[in-house]
Amino acid sequence: MPEPHLRVELRADGSLRLTLDRPEVLNAFSDEMALALAEQLEAAHGRDDVRVVVITGAGDAFSAGADISGDDAHERLDARAVEAANRIVRAVTGCAKPVVAGVRGVAAGVGCSTALAADLQVVSESASFLLAFARIGLMPDGGTSATVAAAVGRPRAMRMALLGEPLSGREAFEAGLVSHLAPDDEHDAALEAVVSRLVRGAPLAQSATKRAVNAATLTQLEPALERERAGQSLLLRTADAAEGMRAFRERRRPEFGGS
Repeated sequence: MPEPHLRVELRADGSLRLTLDRPEVLNAFSDEMALALAEQLEAAHGRDDVRVVVITGAGDAFSAGADISGDDAHERLDARAVEAANRIVRAVTGCAKPVVAGVRGVAAGVGCSTALAADLQVVSESASFLLAFARIGLMPDGGTSATVAAAVGRPRAMRMALLGEPLSGREAFEAGLVSHLAPDDEHDAALEAVVSRLVRGAPLAQSATKRAVNAATLTQLEPALERERAGQSLLLRTADAAEGMRAFRERRRPEFGGS
């Protein structure tokens, strides 16, 4: 069975640490990694020994998104990849425990949607948030068409989604996209400080607060997930998407024909 590339550690304080662990490809999601992360998040919902869930990436990145390396990426990626991203986002937002994303380096694609679905994000200044789907002939998924626009507004969301413009950690914080910002050399300490406060908090109150805030602010998340699934499933079968993935692999500008 393929390696899931997800490190799982339950610490004595009740924090469940989930570390995306493919640093050689900037923690790009394999099918196995996506499944393992979703399963851990879903299981954490009902675990009495878990107080907080923390998602981080090994090495110099949070996650570069879906793995589109290899000659067959355009054939390998299909609607299942979108469904996996949606399952992760539903598991994050539906988890009864607070979910914290510790973001260093790039958070792109499904990596970006996972981080932004978390309840809190502790972000290094050198981090970057990127919706680069349009660069390879695809559209945002993982709920980002709803979560990004809700946080930063339609104009900035359009810049990220249509033009593939990244936001640095500082820009993301100042725009209201993420909750916490720390200098690179203080990021780990800042993350631990947030986690420490949460594990000492009242779990029933935290769960009720999360449900209430999400119910008030993520009203468009479920419709967005369904729209994205339908739209992305069609786009993944287009010649433009195949060209975009080939161009990415070959490190050249894609030539889209609109088919």
